[in-house]
Amino acid sequence: MGDVAPSLADIDLLVTDFDGVLTDNRVLVSDDGHESVVCTRADGIGCDLLKAAGLPLLILSTETNRVVAVRGAKLGVEVVQGCADKGSAMRDLLRDRGLDPARVMYVGNDVNDLGALRAVGWPVVPADAHPDVLGDARFVTESAGGQGVLRELASTLLGGAGA
Repeated sequence: MGDVAPSLADIDLLVTDFDGVLTDNRVLVSDDGHESVVCTRADGIGCDLLKAAGLPLLILSTETNRVVAVRGAKLGVEVVQGCADKGSAMRDLLRDRGLDPARVMYVGNDVNDLGALRAVGWPVVPADAHPDVLGDARFVTESAGGQGVLRELASTLLGGAGA
């Protein structure tokens, strides 16, 4: 686990998991099967700040769920869903976009994120990430999943709490 915080100059793309990063990993399921999650508006502000600074963002999710697409659309962030193997999806994304893996940040919270975390130069996990992924992180946020991880990263990457 690294102790050097990244800056915007280090990153060409920020990719994030959805469940456990933009949510607290809980899902509410109604008796008709409708699923809901809770997201914080702070992450919306973080996304806006990062996009305004010119950093592209992408949500990479194992699940295929309308709630992920709706939240991504609300944030104005590209969404790739249904990734059974996030490591392969990340390597394909890097290759297809001609990106240097060392300059890409991936934010994930659990063992299904390990492949993507290991494929990039800036693997980041939230404070409450599963213990099995902590050792792969170069940076651990102070925020837990669903509690403003992207807002914190915006402040870190842009160099200040007011960012």
